[in-house]
Amino acid sequence: MIQFIHCDKGGSNMSYTIDNHDGIMTFTINREEKRNAVNDEVMNGLQEVITYIRGHEDVRFLVVTGAGDKSFCSGGDLSEFHSLETEDEAFGMLSKMGKILYDLATLPVPTIALINGTAVGGGCEIATACDFRLVASHAKCGFIQGTLAITSGWGGGTYLFERGLRHDRAMKMLVDAKPYPAQLLYEIGWAMRVFEGSKEDALNDFIEHMRKIHPSVHKAYKEIELRKWRERNMYERVMEEVRTCAKLWESEAHHQAVNNFLTKKNNK
Repeated sequence: MIQFIHCDKGGSNMSYTIDNHDGIMTFTINREEKRNAVNDEVMNGLQEVITYIRGHEDVRFLVVTGAGDKSFCSGGDLSEFHSLETEDEAFGMLSKMGKILYDLATLPVPTIALINGTAVGGGCEIATACDFRLVASHAKCGFIQGTLAITSGWGGGTYLFERGLRHDRAMKMLVDAKPYPAQLLYEIGWAMRVFEGSKEDALNDFIEHMRKIHPSVHKAYKEIELRKWRERNMYERVMEEVRTCAKLWESEAHHQAVNNFLTKKNNK
């Protein structure tokens, strides 16, 4: 068993943990007090995991999850990224995570979003970039970026339209800009399973048959999809989505919406 544990630069609070056991690598966003929001540390950790998997044969599945049972991931940490004001400043952060999620989406092993709690904004984008989404029955997920006068900015919209959902359902999920309950997520085809009980049991049940199949078969099937994505210029389309979000990020409407959000949050 290989195990990595990484900490925030601040000391004791770990922003993520990485566990590699029995062919399953689990990346856990460990910022429960921040609703598992993504900061630079989390981005770098996810990149580290992806780089490891590309260079090692011992990982058969990548699982992404969040600490606790309230939040999977609430997207980018606005308290850290709100200082980004211009299109170019925003593009730097957005494109960094956009590239990481493209690397995640194009990994040669099956990827599973184990959604233990709310996944909104960028958290919903991370989950959509994965092959499979297992959603806790109490969890809600949604592309809420529209409430902040921006679009999805890490490529999530592009992945959503590629994931086999009916066009109208994918479009509605984006323009509604609100969290959907687990059962609705299952009905529209975004969630593959809704689970009760522990997420560990849900994961083991889900991969029970998959883990019996030789990994070369998994890689071959993933390559079929990746070939299609390359032909459709997937990376370029993701980066166009990132650039669109960066343009909207610079707008007065976005800055005002974020100020209102942070003020409301601080007054709680």
